[in-house]
Amino acid sequence: MQTGNRLFDDLARMAGGALSTLGALREEIEARVRERVERLAVDLDLVTREEFEAVREMAVKAREEQERLAARVAELEQRLAARMAELEERLAALEAEPAKPRARARRGWAAGEAGEEDAG
Repeated sequence: MQTGNRLFDDLARMAGGALSTLGALREEIEARVRERVERLAVDLDLVTREEFEAVREMAVKAREEQERLAARVAELEQRLAARMAELEERLAALEAEPAKPRARARRGWAAGEAGEEDAG
């Protein structure tokens, strides 16, 4: 029976050696695939996660600023419309009043120009 045990021992040793070789081969394949993917990412001009997150954060801030400015513009437009309505009401009221003669300032004596008549 000793022969059978040696056979199993040899098979176990061979299997262990094959597994360690396969493990090393697996690590080598992973390293090469990772290298190829990184090179492909550089060739395609892809961004890193950090660069992507930085640009994403900038976009979020820009969006918030745009929304804030849009709200401010809406508020200003509303105030302008209210002011325009007020001015239109005042203009309509002024146009509805009868015309009053205005006193004209005389040139000449009032202006200190003795002897000249009012040309206007």
